[in-house]
Amino acid sequence: MKSFTVQEISSLVNGELVGSCMNKIVAPEQIEKALTSHITFIGNSKYARLWQDSNASAAIIDEKIDLKPGEGKAFIKVKNADLAMAMLLEAFEPELPCFETDIHPTAVLDKTVKLGKGCKIGANSYIGKNVILDDNVTIYPNVSIFADSTIGKSTTVWSGTVIRERSIIGSHCIFHANVSIGADGFGYRPSEQGLTKIPHIGNVVIGNNVEIGANSCVDRGKFSSTILGDGCKIDNLVQIAHNSVLGKFCIMAGNSGLAGSVTLGDGVIIGGSASIKDHVTIHSGAKVGAGSGVIADVPAGKTVLGYPACDSREMMKQWVALRKLARK
Repeated sequence: MKSFTVQEISSLVNGELVGSCMNKIVAPEQIEKALTSHITFIGNSKYARLWQDSNASAAIIDEKIDLKPGEGKAFIKVKNADLAMAMLLEAFEPELPCFETDIHPTAVLDKTVKLGKGCKIGANSYIGKNVILDDNVTIYPNVSIFADSTIGKSTTVWSGTVIRERSIIGSHCIFHANVSIGADGFGYRPSEQGLTKIPHIGNVVIGNNVEIGANSCVDRGKFSSTILGDGCKIDNLVQIAHNSVLGKFCIMAGNSGLAGSVTLGDGVIIGGSASIKDHVTIHSGAKVGAGSGVIADVPAGKTVLGYPACDSREMMKQWVALRKLARK
């Protein structure tokens, strides 16, 4: 079991140690659930009131919060408690599942596959024709990577993921369990036979440092590519439809979805369960509130909310007016 002194933790997160604590810290924990061997976090003043009843021996606390640790306890004051928490969680992170052999004997690799140094491929995985895996790519058991796909350095692909043919994946990406990359886009047109399927002959291009959550789908383009820029972070159960283009460092929360040919600028944030209509552009820095339905372009830096989505302040006024009407 990993353990640290508060002095070691303070040094790790570049904080200022206030007070003293003799207990070894064996884990971080929520402020309400923490025991004496735990450290917790106070990043917002609304959590400060919980400290007096917490059993935690120490807390990482935002330097702007005026609070005393108390006898036998310690605070580590930092500029950003959330970023400090990320550093500490990384220090406590358990070891990932290990590979007894780099290439499991049950894995199936086409003879044309090209592997970089340090690649690891788990049991029952399939690597198809002309696939290229760069150095230190990790493929966990039961992954399928189809023909002519490439994966960059130090990318990790977890079990159940399917990467369809011609996909181009960057370096240092993480795909969690059961991600689907490059499936057919959803396209049908009425015909004499009923519904005629529209073929999708494009591919998916994913940049560097992209993380995609479990059970999320990125469909391939109808003509060219569906694109996710560098640094995008996609939550679980997210749908990204054909020919959508995401700029750099976009965030999509769980159960949100993009219809076909949606364009997101850099740094766009999409809240959980939000839906974006096809061919809409959401410009850089814009935010879409959870559960919203976006049916028109969103200017840069704008926050929209509601169904259909509009300026967040305008939508709040509408909700207040409706509440007043309901009381009459």
